[in-house]
Amino acid sequence: MFDTMTLPETPTAMAPDGSEVRALLALKGGSMAHFSLPSGQTSIAVAHRTVEEIWLFLTGSGEMWLKYEDREEIVPVRKGVCLTIPLDTHFQFRSTGDEPLSAVGMTMPPWPGPDEAFAVEGKWPATIGDD
Repeated sequence: MFDTMTLPETPTAMAPDGSEVRALLALKGGSMAHFSLPSGQTSIAVAHRTVEEIWLFLTGSGEMWLKYEDREEIVPVRKGVCLTIPLDTHFQFRSTGDEPLSAVGMTMPPWPGPDEAFAVEGKWPATIGDD
């Protein structure tokens, strides 16, 4: 009935936005994961089909671009910043500090699988995966 785990040392998946994912626990109402984007990288811009998320940044510094209909903003992010990503929001983030930008995210309802997110036009060119 009760689950406990430790943050995996290595990524368990790659997010559709290109960030490293370490899957955490889930219940009927939501799931949690740890995301990490290397220093100097910019994610792929995405939107979700059915889920909303809340992110809490843990390390690094950067920016999160959010766009919903005609509302658009860039949020400076660093340790302690918490933000919401409502359904149908286009979003993208980039790591501008000397260390990876990392966050834990709560997905409601639980993450349904790899077809949940889809690429959208972003604020910045994605660099994730560039050598």
